[in-house]
Amino acid sequence: MKFSQFFIPTTKEKPKDAILPSHQYLIRGGFINQVSAGLYNFLPLGHIVLNKVKAIIKEELDRVNCNEVTLGFVTPAHMWEESGRLGKYGKELLKFKDRKNIEFVLGPTHEEMMVNLVKNRVKSYKNLPVNLYQINTKFRDEARPRFGILRGREFLMKDGYSFHSSEDDMIREFNLMQETYSKIFKKLGLDFRIVEADSGAIGGSGSKEFMVLADSGEDTIVICKSCEYAANIEAAKRVKQEAPTTLPEAKFSKFKTEGIITIEDLSEFFKVDKHFFIKAVIKKAIYDDRDELIVFFIRGSDELEEIKALNSIGANDLIDATQDDLKDAPVGYIGPIGLNSKFIIDEELRGESNLICGANEINYHLVGVDLNEHLKDAHYADLTIVAEGDKCTCCGGVLHYTKGIEVGHIFQLGTKYSEALDANFLDENGKSKPFIMGTYGIGVSRLLSALIEQNHDDKGCIWTKATTPFLVNIVVSNAKKEEELSIGIDLYENLKNKGVNVILDDRKERFGFKMGDFELIGFPYAIIIGKKIKDGFVEVIDRKTLEKQEVEIGNLDKILEIIE
Repeated sequence: MKFSQFFIPTTKEKPKDAILPSHQYLIRGGFINQVSAGLYNFLPLGHIVLNKVKAIIKEELDRVNCNEVTLGFVTPAHMWEESGRLGKYGKELLKFKDRKNIEFVLGPTHEEMMVNLVKNRVKSYKNLPVNLYQINTKFRDEARPRFGILRGREFLMKDGYSFHSSEDDMIREFNLMQETYSKIFKKLGLDFRIVEADSGAIGGSGSKEFMVLADSGEDTIVICKSCEYAANIEAAKRVKQEAPTTLPEAKFSKFKTEGIITIEDLSEFFKVDKHFFIKAVIKKAIYDDRDELIVFFIRGSDELEEIKALNSIGANDLIDATQDDLKDAPVGYIGPIGLNSKFIIDEELRGESNLICGANEINYHLVGVDLNEHLKDAHYADLTIVAEGDKCTCCGGVLHYTKGIEVGHIFQLGTKYSEALDANFLDENGKSKPFIMGTYGIGVSRLLSALIEQNHDDKGCIWTKATTPFLVNIVVSNAKKEEELSIGIDLYENLKNKGVNVILDDRKERFGFKMGDFELIGFPYAIIIGKKIKDGFVEVIDRKTLEKQEVEIGNLDKILEIIE
C-alpha cells in the first residue's frame, strides 16, 4: 500500500475532550473519528488493527473447538424480562419500540439470545458441551462516555457462552478459556494479569478478569509481589488483621460519650486504637419492589467496599442515605446490639470480643462488647476494602495497588439463565435439567486503546508487531527526486515479495511532516530513503527506541534481520 493512495487523515490538533494518550493518538493518527458522545467510526488504519485483533482471537478460539455465530444486535425485550434483567440492568440498557409497539433492547450482552439459540436445539447430554461465540457490536448507554473507545456507548465485543451437563465440565471449560485468553493476550503483546473479580450484572459465581497493566487504568488491582495473587479491589481478600495492641478487658456496660461521634474522636476519647471499634455505615438499598435502609458494621480502622456490601444483600443498587432517611436514627451512636434495622457485620469481626460500638442511644456507646455472646445469629459477610500493606491470603506477602484496564472477563454462570429461560436437556437418566453455563467476554475495540495505553511515548503510538497496521514504513525523503522515489519503490516491491507488511510514504510532503506521521501512527520500523543514498545507504529506525542503523541499499537480508 502507498500513502498517496491510502486514507490516513492525521492531525496535529489534540481533541478537546481527550485525556488519555490512546484517545488522543487514535484520533490524531487517523485510526478513529468521533460521531457523537461515545460513538466512533473506525477508519482504514483502525479497521486493519481491529481485524488483526479479531483474527488472533478467532484463531485461538477455533483451536479449542469454539463455534462462531452472529446474533442479532437488536434483542426482543421479552427475553430480558424472562431472565429478570429488564428492570435490573439499569439506565445503560437502551430500550425502544417498533411500529407495532413491540419493545426491544440494544444488547450490551447476549446471554438471553444465546440461551434462546440453544434452547430446544440441544436436547440431550450426548450433544454437550457446546461453546458458541460471536464478535459483534454491543451497545451500553453510558451516562458519561469517556476515554474514547475505552469507554464508549457502542463497542465491539467477543462474547462466548458454553453449555454443559455438569458443573465439573463447566469448570473444565472455564479453565480452558482462562488458558486460551492468556494465549490471546500474549500474542497481542500485552502485559496483563488475571485477577479475581466480582460477577456484577452478569451474575454467577466464579469470575476472573484479564487486566492490562497501565497507569491510566480505571480499575484498581490488588496484587502480591511475592506470588501470582491478583484481584480487582471489589473482590480482593486479605489475611485477617491482627490487633495492633492488646486491649485491657472491659465489663460490658453503657458509657456516656456526649457529642463524640467520629471514630477518630472516639479513639482519642477512650485512648483505644480504631481497630477495636465497630463503625456503622448506613446505606439505602434499592430492590425491585422497595427501598430499604441497611447498616453495615466494619472495624473502625477499615473502609466499606460497596460492591461487596451490595453483593451481601442481593440488592440492585446501593446509594448513600439522605438526611431525610436518617432523621429518626441516632447517627454517630448506631451499633448492632438491639438495632431494629437490617444490618450486616464484616466477617473479620466474627467471634471478636472487648469491642466498642454505638448504644443506639444519643450520647452513649457500649464497651466490652462480645459478638459471640451478644449477637449469636448475626449475618456476616466480607465487607471491607483491602488496603495496601495488608497480607496476601495465598502466601502472606504484602499486598500492593496497581492500575489496570479490563480487556476480558470470564464467569461461571451455573443455571442462572437456563433456569430463568426454561432451557433444559435430558441427562443420562432421561431427566430434564437446566444447562450449566459459562460465559466469556473480550472487549475487542477497547483492546486498541489498551494496546496504546501500554505502548506509547510523547510522540505517538507504538504498535506491537502482532497488531500494527504495517510493520515497515518506507519514507521517501523527497518524492520529487526521481532517484529517491525509484529506490523506495524497488525496496517496497522487494519487501512485499518477501511477505513483509509494508507501506510506502510516497507523498510529496516535507520530510519532517512524514516523520511526524511515522512517529504518531507508530509503525514498528521506518526505512529512510534520503541523503544517505549518495553514500549507498538507507537508515532503518526502530520506532520504540528511535535508534537508527545504516544498511547498504541492496542488503535486503540485513533489513529483514533487523525487522524480524
